[in-house]
Amino acid sequence: MLDKKKKQQKELTQEQQQYQKLAKTIEPQRPIVKNCIKAFLVGGLICGFAQVLNIFFIKNFNFTEETVGAPTSAILIILSSLLTGLGIFDHIGQWAGAGTAIPITGFANTMTSAAIEHRSEGYVLGVGGNMFKLSGSVIVFGVFTAFIVAIIKILFMKMGVI
Repeated sequence: MLDKKKKQQKELTQEQQQYQKLAKTIEPQRPIVKNCIKAFLVGGLICGFAQVLNIFFIKNFNFTEETVGAPTSAILIILSSLLTGLGIFDHIGQWAGAGTAIPITGFANTMTSAAIEHRSEGYVLGVGGNMFKLSGSVIVFGVFTAFIVAIIKILFMKMGVI
């Protein structure tokens, strides 16, 4: 890693190196700890709200621990899509950063944002054709990761570890 940086430094002219040094002194420092705390708090609030929904569905609608995930996920998807459509989710995302990228809410946000952005192109080619461009990679890598985890679990079960 250091060799690569040194090699890049050698390829730069003297003026370019001076400019990089100046840019580093002027560039504002990111408040990393503050951003992590914001992301943690918002992500925790979203997960806490999901847990409250779980308890609500179990107590009032006789769902079980195994079946309560579907309505909870549906509510989170609907709410994040609605907040995206109203422009509120983007403001929360700007403030909280990665805290809003909890898989289900982040996924709903990307799909809704793409649908809104391309609605002028029509429902089929605009909304339908572009809605999965960003989210499609999430689906592909999510399915692939689930496949790998399932294989590892099967191997551990065969070895008697689990």
